[in-house]
Amino acid sequence: MLNNFIGLTLQLSVPIVLGALCGTIAERGGIILLGVEGIMLVGAFAGVLGSYATGWALAGVVLSLVLGGLIGWFYALFCLKWKAHQSVVGVGINLFASGITAVMLKAVWQTEGMSESVASIPNLTIPGLSGIPVLGALFKEQSPYLYAMFLIVAGVWVVFYKTKFGLRYRAMGDQPYAVQTAGVPVNRYRYTAMILAGSIAGLAGSYLSISQNNLFVTDMTAGRGFMGLAANIFGGWQPLGSMGAGMIFAIAQAARFYLTDLSIPSQFVQMLPYAVTLVVLLFVGKRVKGPEALGKLVD
Repeated sequence: MLNNFIGLTLQLSVPIVLGALCGTIAERGGIILLGVEGIMLVGAFAGVLGSYATGWALAGVVLSLVLGGLIGWFYALFCLKWKAHQSVVGVGINLFASGITAVMLKAVWQTEGMSESVASIPNLTIPGLSGIPVLGALFKEQSPYLYAMFLIVAGVWVVFYKTKFGLRYRAMGDQPYAVQTAGVPVNRYRYTAMILAGSIAGLAGSYLSISQNNLFVTDMTAGRGFMGLAANIFGGWQPLGSMGAGMIFAIAQAARFYLTDLSIPSQFVQMLPYAVTLVVLLFVGKRVKGPEALGKLVD
C-alpha cells in the first residue's frame, strides 16, 4: 500500500512541481507570473491537438512546448514592453485560455466537455529497480514526464547557482537597476526566462492530457497552476524548495483518493488539496521573503 501511495504521489506531483518551477523561474527575475494555470491549460489542449492531428503523441509534446513558450513571450511583451500590470496580464491569460480552449474543442471535435481519445505517452517500468522497497515506486509504471521533471529541476538549479547567467538573473529579482548599470541587458534575460517558464508550463499541461489521460477535458488543470504558484512561495522561490513543496501538495492530492473509502463527506475529501494549499500559505506566506524587486520594471 505504501508503494502504491508513493507512486500515486509521484504521478500527481508532476504538474504541480513543474508549475512551481515556472513561478520560480519567472519571479526570481522579477516578473509576477499568475498565468501558469492558463498556460498549462493551453498546453493540455495543444498536447491532444498535436497527437490527434499526427497520431503521434510526441508531436503533442512539441506543440505544447512551442505554444507555451509563445504565450510566455507574449506575457513578457505585455509586461516589459507595453508596461501592462503583471497580475492583470496573468489573470487575463487564465481567462483567455479557459475560453479559447473551449471554443477550439468545439471547433475541432464538434463537441463540448471533452475531446476524442488520442495517442498518449506510455508509462515506463524499469526492470530490477521497480522491485526495490519504497523507492521502487519511482521506477514502476511512471510517466517519462516524471523523469523529465527531475531533470528540469536539476537543470534549473545548476543554471541558477552554478552559472554566471543564473547569478545575474537572480540579482535582477532584487536589484535590477544595479544589474542594468553593470551593462547586463535585464529585459533580454527576462524574455528568455519567460519563454522557458511558458514552455515548462505548456509541458506540464500536456502531461495532464496525453500522459495522465489520453484526452482533453474543459478546464482540466483544475487549479494545479495555482497550487504550483503556492508551492513556489512555500519553497522560497528556489528550484529544490519548489519541488519539495509541490510534493507536499501532491501528498494531499493522493490522500484524497484513499479517504474516499472512509465515511467522510465527499465534499470534504475533494477540497482537501486546496485546503492544504490555503493553510500552508496562511502560516508560511508571511514568513518567506520573495525577490525584493518582484513586479518592478526597468526602463
